[in-house]
Amino acid sequence: MEKSSTRDMTNGSPMKLILGFSVPLLFGFLFQQFYSVVNMIIVGRFLGVEALAGVGSTGSVNFLIIGFCMGVCNGFAIPLAHKFGAKDFSGMRRFIANSIWLSILFAAVMTVATTLFCRPLLLLMRTPENIFDDAYTYIFIIFIGIPATYLYNLLSGVIRAMGDSKTPLVFLTISSFLNIILDLVFIVVCGLGVAGAAIGTIVSQMVSGIMCLLYIRKFSMLRIEKEEWKINLFHMKTLCIMGIPMGLQYSITAIGSVILQSAVNTLGSGAVATVTAASKVSLFFCCPFEALGAGIATYGGQNVGAKKLDRLGEGLKASIVLGIVYSVIAFVVLFFFGGHLASLFLDAGETHLITDARLFLIINSAFYIPLTFVNIVRFMIQGMGFSSFAILAGVCEMVARSLAGILLVPAFGFVAACFASPLAWIFADLFLIPAYIHVRKKLGKMLVFSTADN
Repeated sequence: MEKSSTRDMTNGSPMKLILGFSVPLLFGFLFQQFYSVVNMIIVGRFLGVEALAGVGSTGSVNFLIIGFCMGVCNGFAIPLAHKFGAKDFSGMRRFIANSIWLSILFAAVMTVATTLFCRPLLLLMRTPENIFDDAYTYIFIIFIGIPATYLYNLLSGVIRAMGDSKTPLVFLTISSFLNIILDLVFIVVCGLGVAGAAIGTIVSQMVSGIMCLLYIRKFSMLRIEKEEWKINLFHMKTLCIMGIPMGLQYSITAIGSVILQSAVNTLGSGAVATVTAASKVSLFFCCPFEALGAGIATYGGQNVGAKKLDRLGEGLKASIVLGIVYSVIAFVVLFFFGGHLASLFLDAGETHLITDARLFLIINSAFYIPLTFVNIVRFMIQGMGFSSFAILAGVCEMVARSLAGILLVPAFGFVAACFASPLAWIFADLFLIPAYIHVRKKLGKMLVFSTADN
């Protein structure tokens, strides 16, 4: 059973392996966005535009913190993939144990810090007064649920490190539908407002994390022995070297988004609602890029662990081809139907908001090919074990979005906000492509010296 549940990505066609691994991930990301989208639809339809804008205005600060949690857990999974590729299951278990200790520490510190400082942060972002209370209520409760975020992302990362991308999909699907049911119960039946949406998200994520835990316990190669639970400074250092840069990459990128959101907030609640609606649709269409990125990270990690570096370039090319084909299809769909999709979140009478949302989607999707390279090349570099480069890629995106928020939006208004993400993707590509060439050469030299020493 263990063998059939896992996937060895060190042998076979890279295109077939990456596609087979990424498709379940894609459905997982889609379900995540699906319940996020339904969540926003419920908020918008039952609580109104101001409540929608309130929840939407927290998107960037939400990504700032929750993105760090997800990035850290994704980084923790890289040494696990290396050990799985090398068939060193004892070493893998020791890394899992130490990643659990670190996650408990990180979750405790972050929960306390974020709940204390979320109000000052929203004030710093110049959140409009008429939506401030909803924004604060929603994000405060989300931050209370940080331990649930760590639980699910850490354990699903363990499962994916073994090449199993289907099982997390099943659990995520269940939690997605649970989240929708809870939203309806808490918002429509109980009348809890935006607090109900936040509580539903936390509870459903906790459930998915518990299901991952119960599933992992059936694998004998993951049953951690008593001595393997001991804190090991070397393992913790390795995990931090991999995890913290990936977490910071998300957070640094989000800093630019926070600055941009602050600029959008000055345009009024209508602009905030428009960007919120368009961004939700855009995130849905960006799921394939995330899936390909996660797939190439596991592929790269396992092949580095197996010392099969010649397969890295093959996998990268296969992923890029898939990404470019999808980018063209996505642009066509959003060009013709973007306005209709955005109207799911907005009142049909707000025609000017729907028109602006369609413009946002067209401009963003026109630059999906640069986004393809951002996700695939960045995650390949991370899977190869060079997570620190992720920080620099995040800095590039932060600079671009910050420039858009500080200089362009005040001068050109809403249109400038539409070009902020495309500008960030281009900035990141200008760094990532040369970076991949550099780390590939460096990894090759490291392998030669390692072989010579042996």
